[in-house]
Amino acid sequence: TEDIFQQRLHAYTITHAIEDKNVLRFHIDYFKGNKNQMPGEIISRQAIVEAILNKHNPATNSRKFNAVLATASINNAIEYYQLFKEFQKNKQIENPDYVPLNIACVFSPPSQLIAKKGDQQSQKNAADIKQLQEDLMQEREDNKQNPEEKKKALSEIIKDYNKQFKTNHVINEFDLYYQDVQRRIKDQQYSNKDYSHENKIDIIIVVDMLLTGVDSKYLNTLYVDKNLKYHGLIQAFSRTNRVLNDTKPYGNILVFRSQQEAVNQAIALFSGEDKGKAREIWLVDPAPVMIDKYKEAVDKLGEFMQEQNLVNEPQEVYNLKGDAARIAFVKNFKEVQRLKTQLDQYTDLDEEQKAKIEVILPEESLQEFRSSYIETAKQLREIQQNEGENAPPEIQELDFEFVLFASAVIDYDYIMSLIADSTQKKPAKQKMTKSQVISLLKSNSNLMDEEEDLTEYINSLDWESGQDVETLRKGYDKFKDDKYNKEIAAIANKHGLQTIELKKFIEKIMSRMIFDGEKLTDLLEPLDLSWKERRVKELALMEDLVPQLKKLAQGREISGLAAYE
Repeated sequence: TEDIFQQRLHAYTITHAIEDKNVLRFHIDYFKGNKNQMPGEIISRQAIVEAILNKHNPATNSRKFNAVLATASINNAIEYYQLFKEFQKNKQIENPDYVPLNIACVFSPPSQLIAKKGDQQSQKNAADIKQLQEDLMQEREDNKQNPEEKKKALSEIIKDYNKQFKTNHVINEFDLYYQDVQRRIKDQQYSNKDYSHENKIDIIIVVDMLLTGVDSKYLNTLYVDKNLKYHGLIQAFSRTNRVLNDTKPYGNILVFRSQQEAVNQAIALFSGEDKGKAREIWLVDPAPVMIDKYKEAVDKLGEFMQEQNLVNEPQEVYNLKGDAARIAFVKNFKEVQRLKTQLDQYTDLDEEQKAKIEVILPEESLQEFRSSYIETAKQLREIQQNEGENAPPEIQELDFEFVLFASAVIDYDYIMSLIADSTQKKPAKQKMTKSQVISLLKSNSNLMDEEEDLTEYINSLDWESGQDVETLRKGYDKFKDDKYNKEIAAIANKHGLQTIELKKFIEKIMSRMIFDGEKLTDLLEPLDLSWKERRVKELALMEDLVPQLKKLAQGREISGLAAYE
């Protein structure tokens, strides 16, 4: 660069990008193998697969994010793919409830065999692969050795992929397969409710591909079993550090080779002028430091509760007096949860450290505090929404970060399965009481909109009835329909309207997601009101109707409704 442009005016390095919060820092776990592993001894691929299966859920926030496994050669990638199939099959035999990870694998095929077919399309496909391989040095070299074996293995991998994802890719049109893989990696952004887990990729096994250029905010983990250095290392690591929100605090790197020196050299080379501070900027604090920070935050919460003359117990939060105290609690506990979210994704915690974290704030108390937080935050959010610019500035400025309190595991399906298990007369793995299920429900913000209905439904159930999941789903749907019909009938009766006409009015709004003021005028026409009376009636009706419409909208915007909120 200096040869062409002469003196450099300014360099913007990854160190600057991290400091500016444009990208995330890294957490690096140098996996040391089992206790009998000698320093420098190569870790077997079987041990690596076992480690990945054990660490993947914590690393990816219970599969909210996905991961790349970078391997040293095409043969290694094939072996890893087979090992994952074998290990997960055994896991399912041992535990029928085990949900396997969706594993995919991608490497370029031998172009010389694609061209062999001779037709024009095959020649073009082979030329495309050759062009692709210009940047894939390892794959290009690997494909020169035993190309028939590699083609056969990739064909089998694509066949499995087609079965898993109901696609129909073929090796001769490799680019379409490659594009589909990239799309599915990015599909991780959708919740399992909106797009089922079975359609997504949890881990993609690669050699050279996807280690540069692919940006997905929902990819947070890189498993490394290849020697990376300098620019290639930084590029590969950077697949994981795109900023999302506080549920993704850093890029997670699990290294299965002796790469510590290579990492240090890369940081030094690409850190710019201030090499001394680079490591502390690039890398997150080690686990002991983070545990101390977590303890400080929990202690600070306790001191705050003491200042309010309250015991530091979750139920005491409801006794906080005044908005100022509630705001202070929200800020204090949000920091506790933010640090706990970070610690939960540390893959190098030992048993002693896990025990220490549990002592600082036991899981049961944490869950109850989360419930108290969500309830308090909902009250303050209501003030934000109802009063808008007239709300006190300190409430207007609050960011509740409900995303920190959303679980990737505890969703509607999980709750229904849990109820089914808990209502069986025979022993079950997850048997819980009504109050325990409700407490779990209240501690997760992703079910916030359904919490009231689900709680009422759970309370209405006979806990010894032994219902299956499908019966519970149908029962809940009927419960919601009955409740909705009663509420709409009550609103219609209160305002002197026909229930059937009010229902039609609501259905038209929801079908178009547009609120039409003229239709509201038509609805009230049979009441034969004066202009002034009709305006008063409109406001009174909409005060009752807006909560119902927002509930039906499930977070989506209804155009034109804001005038009545």
